[in-house]
Amino acid sequence: MSDPIKDYQLASKTLRQRDLRQGLYDEGAVLMDGVLVNLHGDKHKARRGLENKVFRRDFFKYYEREVFPDSLQATIDRFVDQGGGDLVEFGFRAMMNLTIDFAGIDRPDRTEEETDTLLRLLRSFALGTTLAHSKDDRERVRQEVRDALAEFDERFLQPSIDRRQAIIDQFEAGDLEEEALPRDVLTVLLRNEDNIDLPRDELLREMAFFFVAGAQTSIHSLVHSVHEIFDWCDTHPEDKQRLKDDPLFIQRCVHESARLHPSSPVAMRRAECPTHLPNDAAVDKDELVVIDLMGSNRDASVFGEDADLFNPNRDLSGSTAAYGLSFGLGMHACIGRNLAAGVTPRSDEAAADHQLGTITLIVQVLLAYNVRPDPDHAPQMDTKTERPNWGLYPVLIGPET
Repeated sequence: MSDPIKDYQLASKTLRQRDLRQGLYDEGAVLMDGVLVNLHGDKHKARRGLENKVFRRDFFKYYEREVFPDSLQATIDRFVDQGGGDLVEFGFRAMMNLTIDFAGIDRPDRTEEETDTLLRLLRSFALGTTLAHSKDDRERVRQEVRDALAEFDERFLQPSIDRRQAIIDQFEAGDLEEEALPRDVLTVLLRNEDNIDLPRDELLREMAFFFVAGAQTSIHSLVHSVHEIFDWCDTHPEDKQRLKDDPLFIQRCVHESARLHPSSPVAMRRAECPTHLPNDAAVDKDELVVIDLMGSNRDASVFGEDADLFNPNRDLSGSTAAYGLSFGLGMHACIGRNLAAGVTPRSDEAAADHQLGTITLIVQVLLAYNVRPDPDHAPQMDTKTERPNWGLYPVLIGPET
């Protein structure tokens, strides 16, 4: 294995290199084997092409404006009634509600017990995706993921499949219009208009992965963003009102935080054949290539001398994304990036017409309800993983007494 790549331009070119496959999730095959992010070549192209029928910008805008607000309001109301709590737990509940709907998993009961069950399964799946960085006994974690998959399949996935297949059958018989079909990933995969090979066990893992991927990365991005905003307001109190009035500025804060805190500090690629990296370094077949995303995103030649610092007013030239390489590039770029982070606004675009992304929407609502650090309880990092994520972040919310 060569030294990690920290140069931003070299990292960008390496992520786009087509003879390097995904290598970050090899340890987590119990959940990740055969899912979109782990496929390569023709199978990846076919699966992504099918799922792109859902992951369109107009579809994201529909979820952001029609589906998510009601779901978020129900979660924030409970948080406000309690006067605050753990921001990590709040993030899990807020993002779970969106991603479970987007994936296409039904929740027939809508009870607290059902919600708690889904949260427990979500956390178990999250352990599978980050197994390469886990500090726990890895075989014990794998068994926990297997058990969670079996429970998820029996209680949630199979009933969701049965309901959607019945609707699809009605549509194919000419008894329903296409607009009556559910707008979610599971429906697209069940219709399988492209006739891709998708065994039942891969479908299970794919749905579990979409459930956790849509929630987990956004949760950590949310908490990091709020933390950075708290610190920014301590030194820039003049921006407190701007954060309440200007959602595009909030999105700039979210993108800048995502640059500093990618959900995984590194990307890993494994060579499909003997090849050379863009810097002409030779790589053998199956050799692991590590791209230091956190280091690349702090490259001073690209992001300025203060690249290690949070600065939502950072002025970037050219096509460099404000969030750096945190959502990846090339064939393995995050398929849900626009849903989570929105799109970069044009200089002449009004906030009302702009897709902000779900993370920005959550931060906007939290700030509107006067979220603030809990002075009596300090936040704590997650000690179960090597990833630098918050494990507990106590906050207060609502009017100050």
